[in-house]
Amino acid sequence: MNEPATPARQARAVARACRTATLATSLAGAPYASLVLVAFDLDGAPLLLISRLADHTKNILADGRVSLLCDGTAGFAEPLTGPRASLQGRAEKTDDPRHRARFLARQPSAEMYAGFGDFGFYRIAVERTHLVAGFGRIHWFDDYMLDGDWTALAEAEPEILQHMNADHADAVQLYAARLLGRAGDGWRLCGIDPEGCDLIRGDGDQGRELARLGFARPVADAATARAELVRLVQQARAA
Repeated sequence: MNEPATPARQARAVARACRTATLATSLAGAPYASLVLVAFDLDGAPLLLISRLADHTKNILADGRVSLLCDGTAGFAEPLTGPRASLQGRAEKTDDPRHRARFLARQPSAEMYAGFGDFGFYRIAVERTHLVAGFGRIHWFDDYMLDGDWTALAEAEPEILQHMNADHADAVQLYAARLLGRAGDGWRLCGIDPEGCDLIRGDGDQGRELARLGFARPVADAATARAELVRLVQQARAA
């Protein structure tokens, strides 16, 4: 984005690009870490789908305090020079259908067990964040969550995704190929938020790829989202 790259914005960018994360919970007073699939709400809050039969869920039900490590070091020859963010906060169960839709759009393989009685969706309200933006660039801060009223964008999201994927699949492919340098056909949008959009490709048998495209300016509703998506198409064609 053209706005200043604050630590909070950098941390959200690292987090939103992740398909998986490491969840740390408390097990009898000792730290317990596990791998989870992750999605993100419009304000950056992590969303999880976990089973109450799993140890990490039992831990959350006893003590909702968690830490979520989002690792952005893939592709770095020296991983410790790459970015990562640890999001500390409280995990609470959510029955918001929008959270379910956002998670499953990003993690479609989870659809097969999302309806099982022991599975539930959880949202992490992030209270404090530790960001390592690169070697020697370390920040602690408590303003990770993106302030604002994103109701209009949340309401418009399903229509935006349907319209782009059905009527402008060529534009989505241009985003992936020319702006993100991603190979292959069949890219589609699976989420949009104030700071960017998520692209997904492939199915469970072939493997699945996720890509993150940031916006130059925040979007808050269908009109501003359309303007930014059109600008990105023009940029991609020029590239």
